[in-house]
Order: sequence, then structure tokens, then C-alpha cells
Amino acid sequence: MNLTLKIWRQKNNTDKGAFKEYKIADISEDMSFLEMLDVLNEQLSTKGEDPVHFDHDCREGICGMCSLYINGNPHGPQQTTTCQLHMRSFKDGDVITIEPWRAKAFPVLKDLVVDRSSFDRIIQAGGYVSVNTGGVPDANEIPIPKSIADLAMDAAQCIGCGACVAACKNASAMLFTSAKVSQLALLPQGQVERKIRAENMVAQMDAEGFGACTNTGACEAECPKGISITNIARMNREYFSAVLSSDTV
Repeated sequence: MNLTLKIWRQKNNTDKGAFKEYKIADISEDMSFLEMLDVLNEQLSTKGEDPVHFDHDCREGICGMCSLYINGNPHGPQQTTTCQLHMRSFKDGDVITIEPWRAKAFPVLKDLVVDRSSFDRIIQAGGYVSVNTGGVPDANEIPIPKSIADLAMDAAQCIGCGACVAACKNASAMLFTSAKVSQLALLPQGQVERKIRAENMVAQMDAEGFGACTNTGACEAECPKGISITNIARMNREYFSAVLSSDTV
């Protein structure tokens, strides 16, 4: 198929940036979206032009590195990661607009690459268990109801890609943060630090400049792993419980 690509090009984080149009031909419908960009970059390199910079790593929908805003949707028209999006989702002659994530907390580094280290700092604020919870045999001996284990695993599927932030009109990171809070708050090993974890992670999220949640649900609709906004409600309960208990001490 033959396509027209309108791609955001930006030299660095201080450059104004602009869309640039490229024509690309003979693209197989069996290619992944990133493979199509690889073909484009080979052509640009052959001409001595600067290739389009974009994030990627595993290309298996696991790592969360790929982060393209395609035709007005995070990761494109399918609810999947960009690396798992295939060109059969498009038609011959289509015009495809490709942008980076747009958020104050995700500054553009170059072209389609954004700095998502704000997510790392939220995790560093409390997304872990630091107390001694024993070894693997001890964990296997702690009975956890299947319904609770399933909820924790559902939250733990978050790959930190940032599609929730890109989809949100407020650029909120509530879905990401709540998934990381929930996966630990639901399990026995996370109980000891659950209050300080919720307080610290929410505080760091706010400090990074993410917007507030107004419950539009766009984050859940676009999340490639189907993380539920019920996690946001859980995090709110965790947070207010922690704050109120701190105020009464």
C-alpha cells in the first residue's frame, strides 16, 4: 500500500517543532507499524537525511516503550501497543498523522521520543515493598483469595507506556499511579507500607505536573492492557484513609 505520513519532527526539547510530510510506497499489510517506520528511516538514511526518532524496545507489547499518538489515538486505532499495531489496520492511500505523547510531564526530547522519567520517580516514591516479607516459600504459604489475587494481577499488567496520560484531556497519571498502588495494596506483603505508599506516590504524581482526574474514562478506553478505573477509586480510598489517619494521630 502507498501512504502519506505526517510526522512530528523536533530537533530537541527547546525546538518549536513542526509536522513534516513523507510519501512511502509498497508497504505490506503484514508489517507492524514500527516496521513501516523502519522502512521510512532506511529511505531517509539512504538520502542522508536524519531518521525519525521514536521509542521502542521489545516490540512484543510488554515493555511499554513504544509511544506514538496515531491519527488522534494513543497507539493508534486498535486498543493495543504501537508495536502490535499492524498496517492491515490502514488502507491504501491513507494519510497517517504521527505525534509524540502530549503532556507537560512528558517533555519531547526529539521527534517522537518523550521523557517519561516522571513515571520512574512516582515508582521511586513508593511503588515497592521494602520491609522483610520472607522468602519465596513464605509467600507461597500465605493464603490469598483468588478474587484478590486476580485484581492484583490485573493492576500489575500496567506496562507504564503512558497511553493513559496521552488520552486524558487533563494529562492525568491517575490510572498509572493507581495501578501501581493497587497491585501492592491488595496483597499481604504490601500492607505494612500501604498508607505511606499512597501518600508519597500521589504527592510525587502531583509534583511532576500531571493533571487532575475528572472521570471521563478515556484512560481505560485507550489502555492497551485494559487497566480498570476502579483502581483510581481504590487509590483514592487508600490516600484519604492514610491522610485522615495521619491527621488523627
